[in-house]
Amino acid sequence: MAPRDTFKKLEDDKQLRIMDAAIDEFADHGFKQASVNRMVQKIGIAKGSIFQYFGNKEGLFHFIFNHAVELVRHSLRQVKQETADTDFFQRIEQSLLAGIRFIEKHPRVYRIYLKMIFQEDFPLRTEFLQQVHLFSGEYLKPLVETGLARGELRPDLNVDMTVFFLDALMDRFLQAYCVSFLDAGAGLYQAPEEQIQQKVNEFIRLLRAGMGKPEGEFGQLLRE
Repeated sequence: MAPRDTFKKLEDDKQLRIMDAAIDEFADHGFKQASVNRMVQKIGIAKGSIFQYFGNKEGLFHFIFNHAVELVRHSLRQVKQETADTDFFQRIEQSLLAGIRFIEKHPRVYRIYLKMIFQEDFPLRTEFLQQVHLFSGEYLKPLVETGLARGELRPDLNVDMTVFFLDALMDRFLQAYCVSFLDAGAGLYQAPEEQIQQKVNEFIRLLRAGMGKPEGEFGQLLRE
């Protein structure tokens, strides 16, 4: 659902002010409790303008969601390019650290994602969350396939289940950084940079132990 031409014709500064106010509102209140009145008051425009630009509140949220997805895509495209010559586990490490940096840079956008997970009053919630995880799978699958082709991973790994496993673990890791009750004693919640790096290192160590190319006699058995 794209914004209408009336929005596209606005000056860049005004578009950014509308987006900023909408991100603030959805991050603070979710969808159902978000108020178009509060948004327009903050922006200094008529309430009817929002409906001219997006049709309704759902259209506005659609636009903000697509904007957020594009921010994530840009971040992960950069990681994929910068880590192309490193091994699978270094690529996962840098992907996790990029996720932490994204949260630090775009905390309100990530809060909207968390509200979508924990609240059920978002329009098209199932479709949006499915899109998030499909995108994650599209990012992770080539990393897994390349890791297998290079001999960096166990040859008996099922690609689709490995992608599912990584998506679930990495998503929970990032959530635990932001939500105290999801930390479960891991020490991730609002951890400082140095501690986060240590936790990422431990995460990668565990992945290597379970998914890395086995050596010696066991490795030969798997290859056979």
